[in-house]
Amino acid sequence: MNTPFFEDHAAQLESLKRGSRLRALGPREGKDFASNDYLGLAGSTLLHDALREGMALGLPAGSGGSRLLRGNHAAHEALEADAAAHFGSEAALFFATGFAANAALFATLPQRGDLVVHDALIHASAHDGMKLGRAETRVAAHNDPQSFDDAITTWRLAGGTGRVWIAVESLYSMDGDCAPLADLADIAARHDAVLVIDEAHATGVFGIGGAGLAHALAGQPNVITLHTCGKALGCEGALICAPRVAIDFLVNRARPFIFSTAPSPLVAHMVRKALALVAGHDDWREDLFARVAEARRLLAARLGASPSNTQILPVIIGDDARTMRIAAALQRQGFDIRGIRPPTVPQGTARLRISITRNVTKGDIGALSESLDRIMIPA
Repeated sequence: MNTPFFEDHAAQLESLKRGSRLRALGPREGKDFASNDYLGLAGSTLLHDALREGMALGLPAGSGGSRLLRGNHAAHEALEADAAAHFGSEAALFFATGFAANAALFATLPQRGDLVVHDALIHASAHDGMKLGRAETRVAAHNDPQSFDDAITTWRLAGGTGRVWIAVESLYSMDGDCAPLADLADIAARHDAVLVIDEAHATGVFGIGGAGLAHALAGQPNVITLHTCGKALGCEGALICAPRVAIDFLVNRARPFIFSTAPSPLVAHMVRKALALVAGHDDWREDLFARVAEARRLLAARLGASPSNTQILPVIIGDDARTMRIAAALQRQGFDIRGIRPPTVPQGTARLRISITRNVTKGDIGALSESLDRIMIPA
């Protein structure tokens, strides 16, 4: 096809294709080893019931406007109140997506003259928020508390006088490892810093009632947590949980919040119900981690180095093209596993990201292990 107005774009796409990095949308087929639906709630009758309940209550499908116009609904406020109580914060604010929440947070709360020190593997949404923000940024080595401490100390010695913000994920989505939150909290206290913890992949899976890996830090005046609703909670959206003054500041200054149509009140109702369901079902988490233990046992020889027994199991391949060939071969065998390539992961670490959810059985995990052993394609 002739593309006179998009020649540069076409050339870039061709370059991605030659490098085995061209992305394309794929179907939902095969056993689910790809999604973040860790507790199997997304397609459950429980959430269908919550949706029907919301419809019976007359909740609108659309909000009709931003929260600061007519879009604010009692369903949003009820969810935020329940979320604050569940996650142990003073207040909470509901966003349409985790990406929007992270971008809004980092673009808005750190001020000119401040410093954000972030983990090297923090999510793209945080990076985009920092680019929109006014604070300086420094990168710290992944999960290395001393690197965070050194970055802050160096900045102070160079004359930095503003507030320091430490930004991490509690559970990293491509490596399956967990942040040293206690050590980072100590560093934050020592430097009078704010600790921002993205709990996206821990919410619902870890902590008391699924309240996350950072729940022990909940309620501290220098801690902000972010909880996505489209992973273990099975819905969509995200919640920023923070001191009330930080939430009020976001309502007044966060452009992604102010200028976006509010999320559906029906969805807010479903998320609220999902929170209650997850809080009351420790058995779901026990069931999930029985499957995780089986997967780690069967796949141990192939897993990337990871100190944590989490539901995210990376199989590092290295070469981009070989990674995609192996993923395609597994898909033909009936396993929905996706290859992950740079820039999503560091150069030379292309991998299969195996996600363990309650959507698969131990038998499915055993079959995957056997297929992986058969079809690992030589380099």
